[in-house]
Amino acid sequence: MVKLLLILMVFLNFYALGTSRMRAFIQVCGMQGLLLGMLTFSIHDHFVWRHAAVALLTLVIKGIIIPAMLFRAIREVRIRREVEPILGFVPSLLLGGIGTALSMIYAERLPLVNPLSDTLVVATSFSTILTGFILIVTRQKAISQVVGYLILENGIFVFGLLLMQSTPFLVELGVLLDVFVGVFIMGIIINYIQRTFSSIDTTHLETLKE
Repeated sequence: MVKLLLILMVFLNFYALGTSRMRAFIQVCGMQGLLLGMLTFSIHDHFVWRHAAVALLTLVIKGIIIPAMLFRAIREVRIRREVEPILGFVPSLLLGGIGTALSMIYAERLPLVNPLSDTLVVATSFSTILTGFILIVTRQKAISQVVGYLILENGIFVFGLLLMQSTPFLVELGVLLDVFVGVFIMGIIINYIQRTFSSIDTTHLETLKE
């Protein structure tokens, strides 16, 4: 079950790199949030209330609330596609494929002590982090960059699942709170760009130099 969820995470990474439709882009973020909630609940053999609570919060915040906020944002600014990314969709997919392969190779070489530290978990984490970084750097729409940030954080969250037994519950809540606050901050930025430049293309920020 865990390996199937991790494979789906990687598949969604590639889908995010290859799609130009903004709704599909946000749906990838929401689906990854749902997968993370399922991973949190199923990655450990025995039931723990702390894990169940984190899983539920992850499902609600990452899988429902944040995507709903982003859907509302694209309705208000009336955008449908990422038309002109800095790096094309095919090169992005190739770069993501190379990054995923390198993540698998690097994960095999890591000295993993924790029995839950499956190399596929570590590889998926690194691959998702790299995918988020590519999206942040290569996409011009502010909303696309927000989704890229969230996908990058999903990769960090996957790696954090390996440490859940030794990590206090409040630390896990802090991670979710950071994401929630981050989305609010990016929402303010998107709104400011839209009002100032009548567009959410971040390349217009170059005019601030003058």
